[in-house]
This record gives sequence, structure tokens and C-alpha cells, in this order.
Amino acid sequence: MDILNNAIAGTLESSDAQVQVFPQSGKLSIYVESSVMNQYGRQIKKMAEETLAKLKVKEGKVVIIDKGALECTLKARIECAVFRSCGQSESNIPWEVL
Repeated sequence: MDILNNAIAGTLESSDAQVQVFPQSGKLSIYVESSVMNQYGRQIKKMAEETLAKLKVKEGKVVIIDKGALECTLKARIECAVFRSCGQSESNIPWEVL
């Protein structure tokens, strides 16, 4: 799956996260900013890499601004931002890869 357009998912509210994705050719870059960076920063980045790999995203820039969200929320925000960047809707989301 390719990141075709800029897209965003989530909020900056407490216990949530905002994920932004941008097209970028040649490499996949993941940036994480978190209120719990010292405790969970490596785990957040690892989960983001695994989620993007499952979606077969190989290129793009992903910015995660975490405000203490649970891992399942972070994963859902990443998936949503990637799907939005591709113009996916409820009718054509590839549920089998999730």
C-alpha cells in the first residue's frame, strides 16, 4: 500500500494520539513524540513499524504525536491515516490484512 496523499487521524486530547502521514519516496521515516517517550518510546516505534509492515507500506513519512494512548488506539490511528491517504473508504478497506 502506498501513501499517496497527506492524511491525519486522531486528536491531541489526553489518552489519544494524532498520526500524520505524508508521501515520501525512497524510504520510510517514523517520528514519535510522546508524553511517555522515556517509558514506551521504543515500543511505540516498534508497533508502528509492525503495523506499517502489515499494511505493506514501504515509503512515506509517519509522524506520531502520542498523548498517552493505548497501543490499540495507536495502531488504529496509524491504520486510519494510511487508509485515508489512499482514498480508502468503508467499502474497500482490506479487512483481511487487519
